[in-house]
Amino acid sequence: MNPRYERQLKKGVLEILVLQLLSKNKMYGYQLINELKSVSSELFTLKEGTLYPILYRLEDNKLVKSQWSQANDKEISKKYYIITDDGIKELEELKNLWSFFSKQVSKILEVTQDE
Repeated sequence: MNPRYERQLKKGVLEILVLQLLSKNKMYGYQLINELKSVSSELFTLKEGTLYPILYRLEDNKLVKSQWSQANDKEISKKYYIITDDGIKELEELKNLWSFFSKQVSKILEVTQDE
């Protein structure tokens, strides 16, 4: 796959993927990175420098909120991200947009292949 196009396509879907994962469970950053990597068969291998600006933007837009866990014995406190009601609504809109978008792209690709 062409790395330039792959980066562009990935960049366009990261917010929806993060919201989708958070709609299932609250997670901390490293957990999100590992889950994205695992679920996508390593297609989405993010660095912290890529993920955290997305999380901060989602938080600024009130689509997620953060909450620190209590430190237990040897375990340090972690900052968990939780999807908000607005985030759930936004996720549904983004899923509908993605569905429409991908159908239209597929339609164009199929038409041009038949010619």
